[in-house]
Parts: sequence; C-alpha cells; structure tokens
Amino acid sequence: MSSDGKSKILLVKVDRSRCCGYGLCAQLCPEVYKLDENGLVYVESEVVPAGVEEEAREGAAACPAEALAIEEASS
Repeated sequence: MSSDGKSKILLVKVDRSRCCGYGLCAQLCPEVYKLDENGLVYVESEVVPAGVEEEAREGAAACPAEALAIEEASS
C-alpha cells in the first residue's frame, strides 16, 4: 500500500518476442500469467488483480528470458 493507504495498481508488461516458454511465471502466478498453445506467455489483462501482487512480481522475476516486467500505473 502507498502512504495514503490506497493500493497501487500494478501493470504487467509482456515482451512475447523474448518468451522462451519456460512457464515459470504461470507456475508461480496462474491468476496473471497464461500460456498459449505454443507455450508462450500472455495475460488476459495487464492489470494485476488485487491480492496477487507479490506472486505476480515473483513470476516476472523468475522469467529467465526477462520477458516480463511489473510497473506501477501512473495516476
């Protein structure tokens, strides 16, 4: 939470051209990261749902190809 007591909105940035299909992101945070029929990552929404922020960060950090990034939404 931010200093004003409100949760920050986190956004997922996906660079599918870097994805190698390891699937670690989807294992760590299946609520955010999905794999297509070729095993490449995609997200249904770039907004990270409330309650899974830490898992989404861990999933992005676990990507060996650095295809994922988590950013705070600008207000």
